[in-house]
Amino acid sequence: MHLLTASFALLLLLALACRIWLLSRQSASARAARDRVPDAFRDAVPPDAHRKASDYTIANAKLASGEAILDTALFALLTWGGGLAWLDAFWRGRGLEGVALGLAVIVSAWMVTALAGWPLSLYRLFGIETRFGFNRMGWRLYLADLLKSLALMTVLGLPLLALILWLMQSAGRYWWWYAWLAWAGFSVTLTWAYPAFIAPLFNRFQPLGDASLRERIESLLTRCGFSSRGIYVMDGSRRSAHGNAYFTGFGASKRIVLFDTLIARLSPEEIEAVVAHELGHFRLHHVRWRLVLTLALGLGGLYVLGWLSTQPTFYAAFGVATPSPHMALLLFVLVLPVLTFWLSPLGAAWSRRHEFAADRYATRQANAGQLASALVKLYRENATTLAPDAIYSAFFDSHPPAPVRIARLRAAVEPA
Repeated sequence: MHLLTASFALLLLLALACRIWLLSRQSASARAARDRVPDAFRDAVPPDAHRKASDYTIANAKLASGEAILDTALFALLTWGGGLAWLDAFWRGRGLEGVALGLAVIVSAWMVTALAGWPLSLYRLFGIETRFGFNRMGWRLYLADLLKSLALMTVLGLPLLALILWLMQSAGRYWWWYAWLAWAGFSVTLTWAYPAFIAPLFNRFQPLGDASLRERIESLLTRCGFSSRGIYVMDGSRRSAHGNAYFTGFGASKRIVLFDTLIARLSPEEIEAVVAHELGHFRLHHVRWRLVLTLALGLGGLYVLGWLSTQPTFYAAFGVATPSPHMALLLFVLVLPVLTFWLSPLGAAWSRRHEFAADRYATRQANAGQLASALVKLYRENATTLAPDAIYSAFFDSHPPAPVRIARLRAAVEPA
């Protein structure tokens, strides 16, 4: 066995073991706290809601463990099991070559992984989400969303993929730089176009009709020096009972979007506080820095791919006998998550730091007590566990644990 093959196989199994261990800790923590609401939430979260959150966390952890095992098995089958090599030989035998060959192999590999994971995806939506009262989608809407997503991937994704494969084959030594420029331009354009052209394909967006709430939010925007193309309500309740609010777009296309489920659950003061938190991400340049980091990591990744694509051992270590641009790209996409898994705590810590900073910003622009009250309601209604495992949370959670976040906000309310 090749040394690189053995080393990566060990790393792959370690990542799987670590992921399952972390998920088991999360389940154990939720199970241990199931029958006792934490003191900080006792007045706002009924025991039955707390038990629901614990059971929901455990169910999702079990499914995530199955997904981790499936992902590992698929990786092994596609690489060392000869799956990618077989797909490559199959399409070569049909007379395809160049960009057409690359597209056929990559799309085929994606279809294999998508179909393999589809049963678990369906179980998450129509099993877990339905059992806990969150899913409101029927099969007709689900299939309509699926067809729209596939159409968007075909219209937008395939041309970009074809361009990158062509650059890998034809642009010489520095193809990775040109590919990055194409990908970066595509990403920025998509971010700009998403609010006006893509999101409306899946949801209805209507201007906020509540004049009092709209005036309150517009006053907040003025205080924060923020301009947008409007405040919209999204019919999130068509698909899910989960509630949320977000900002989308950039420049002149920025929009504030409130889920109709959020408006139904929170008071105007609480909604204002939630919007103030989201504004904090913009005013503190979190969105800009995340975009910069994403683009920088993309450039670094393509540079590494440019080097790996010239190394015969890279292909041989993962069961590919015939090097090619599309095989380099496929292997890189498969290998990268196993490597970046170990960096998850760094990304999660950075994200949690941004959340704390946005909370502090919100307390200066709105009422800290109202933000705490809104978050507790959202934790309760979204069945978020109030007793997460500390190690799991440090590894995966992009938002601070509920007890820590609420304690900080309540401390901001209390007089010094």
